[in-house]
Amino acid sequence: MRQKLKIYWPFLENQLKSNLAYQGSFYLFIVCSLFGPFISYYLWMAIYGGSSDGVLGGLTQEQMVVYVFMTYITSSLVMIGIAEEISYDVMEGSVVMALLKPIDYRLSLISRSLGEMLYRFFAPVIFVWIGLEIYKVTVLKMGVTPIQNILLYIVSLSMSYLIYVLFDFCFGMFAFVTTYMFGLDMAKSALLGFLSGQIIPISFFPAVLQKVFVFLPFSSMVYTPVMVYLGKYSGEEIAFVLGRQFIWIILLYVLGSYLWGRITKRLVVLGG
Repeated sequence: MRQKLKIYWPFLENQLKSNLAYQGSFYLFIVCSLFGPFISYYLWMAIYGGSSDGVLGGLTQEQMVVYVFMTYITSSLVMIGIAEEISYDVMEGSVVMALLKPIDYRLSLISRSLGEMLYRFFAPVIFVWIGLEIYKVTVLKMGVTPIQNILLYIVSLSMSYLIYVLFDFCFGMFAFVTTYMFGLDMAKSALLGFLSGQIIPISFFPAVLQKVFVFLPFSSMVYTPVMVYLGKYSGEEIAFVLGRQFIWIILLYVLGSYLWGRITKRLVVLGG
């Protein structure tokens, strides 16, 4: 374990240094990333304001405020794509180095994404999270989130991150077929916005679609940890959803290993 940490830590460190290299980009990222959640906030407030029912999709107006910003926090930390990195490596031909060097290509990509996660956590996720808790207590009168919910959320968030990066690694294998992934990546992001509950909570969909969505791994990326944070699951339900996340991690890891093994056997790199 120590040896692997020594090998893959520089990938994380270099990614973090790269993101912090330019101050203008650093501050611009913070400002631009906050537009989305505030637009969603005002949109949902208008929806609740125009409804005679105080509860929509199983969420009160106050809970929806928390859902919107916790969705932003969760997606910021979880949805760190590695498919773009794979596509770039394929186009440049540098993917061959993954076969020549004594490293695990997937682990090197995950290490870089962890560096990106740390960057996003400190700019600006942690400040949004603290601000949300203050807003909950002072304005929404909901009280501080129980420590048990926070700890369970962190556990679920960690598995959500693994589900996403392992899924994105599998998705990145398309780069070996299409080479250019820009269009596919945009389509993936748009589709995941709905399937993961990032744009609309899954509880707002018809019962039949809810059953389909929760069966897929995408609901485990954003919707599940946010609902854990809100305390929407009982003890048995929490054990079930966390178990489902763990199973998807195993399945996606096995699938990724299989696809990588098949593709590298057929890989041909020209030039040098």
